[in-house]
Amino acid sequence: MKVLKVLENAEVIIADLEVNLGDKTRSSPTLCVRYEGSIIPLNTPDGLPILMNSENAIKIL
Repeated sequence: MKVLKVLENAEVIIADLEVNLGDKTRSSPTLCVRYEGSIIPLNTPDGLPILMNSENAIKIL
């Protein structure tokens, strides 16, 4: 494994994200990265890790 690039303007945060699960709404503290004006989750609401992917980004209002 090797480091290809360090994202200097990325910040690791914990965000309280709200998700709709059918007819219920739930929130959960989620490990995320704040990058280029968006929040990108690094794990699912149940704690499973996911790869940082800009397609998963949530725009900050």
